[in-house]
Parts: sequence; structure tokens; C-alpha cells
Amino acid sequence: MNASTQTCRPATAASATSSVASAGGRRNKIPLWLKLGYTAFIAVWLPVYWANYGPTNFLYFCDMALLLAFAGLWTENRLLVSMPAVGILIPQAVWVVDFCAQLSGHKFTGMTGYMFDEHRSLFLRGLSFFHGWLPFLLIFLVVKLGYDRRAFVAWTILAWAACLICFCFLPPAGAHLMDPKTPININYVFGLDDAAPQKLMPAGAYLASWMAVLLGVVFVPTHLVLRRFCTRLPQTLN
Repeated sequence: MNASTQTCRPATAASATSSVASAGGRRNKIPLWLKLGYTAFIAVWLPVYWANYGPTNFLYFCDMALLLAFAGLWTENRLLVSMPAVGILIPQAVWVVDFCAQLSGHKFTGMTGYMFDEHRSLFLRGLSFFHGWLPFLLIFLVVKLGYDRRAFVAWTILAWAACLICFCFLPPAGAHLMDPKTPININYVFGLDDAAPQKLMPAGAYLASWMAVLLGVVFVPTHLVLRRFCTRLPQTLN
């Protein structure tokens, strides 16, 4: 009886040690240098953007995604990295194409026109290059951590709430503000042209249509692709 007990104890201890090591490994899938580098960027980007654009700027999908990814990077939380991936992979791809088009002297959507605004410092515009690298980082994170399917509903709720806030409380397209850098028409809730609201339909009908387009053209396809290629079942301790 004593011999049996003594034989089992090392095995139990080894199993516990293995489990702790396994848990620790799962909590450290993202390199520390990447976490520190991202943190350094946020430490510069957030106060500079706040000072130049004001707090409402952080209601842009891309800015919300950047902050969610920051939280997800440190916690290695699948939901927190999956939500911005659902929301911005397609829009940021459009941003990159538009920037390249403008750089070559052409116009695609005009959404990156501010990157060529000489009234904004090169440093301020340079910070906006996160639109180009953030999608690749999010893909890396969901590949490393796995895609959380709850992100589709969670991001949709967050994005629609942001749209409603921007539509009800923030300056519309065409608004003339004292500081020209203050964002207007955030998330294009008044139309695709910041110079003037759209005229094709009543403002409320446009907002509802735009939210439906975001769901069907952006969020659903991205969710389906990530679910197909990046989903991992949660691992349990042995």
C-alpha cells in the first residue's frame, strides 16, 4: 500500500508540472518583443491622436480595432483579437489600395486623402500607417491564438452602436468646424463623401442601409473565412 502510494506521487507531480507548463505556454504564444513594440506605438499614437483629432476620433472602426488588438495582444484573448479582425480586414485592404492609388496620382475612393494633406505634419500622417500593418498583425494573432466565433456578433453590436452614436451626436458630412482636423462623418454614417451628406435617400434610411452593407459585405464574409481557416477548439488541461 505504501509502495503504491509512493509510486503514484511522482507521476502526479509530473502531471501537475506538465499541466502548468502547458498552461504557461498557452498564455505566452505572442512574443514579448511584439507586445512591447505595440505598447510603445500606442503610447505615442493615443495622446497624439487625442490632441490633434479629439476623443471622437476613437469611434472610427480602425481606431477601436487598434485598441481592442492592444488588449487582446497582452491578454492573448481570442475574442479580443478576433473582433477587430472581423471588422477591419476588408476596410483596411481598401485603405491600402486607395493609398497606393493616390500615391500614383489616381483616385480610388478618396478615403486616404488626409494622408496627403500638407496642413497635417508628416509625423501625424506617419502614425496613420498603422492602417497598413494592423490587418497583417490581426491575421497573425488569429492564426496564433485561433478565431473566436463569438467575435462576429460582438463586433457587429459594437460597430452598429458606434454608427448610431456618430449619426445622432457627431458632426455630419459637410460640417464646417473651427478645427478642420476634427473628424466629421465618422464611419461614413452620412454618406461616402465627407464634403456633403448623401442625397439618394432619407438620412435614416441611408444609415440603416449602410449598417446592413457593413454586415453583409464586410463582417459576414470575413467571419466565414476566419471561421473556415483559423478556428481552433479550446484546449483543456490534462
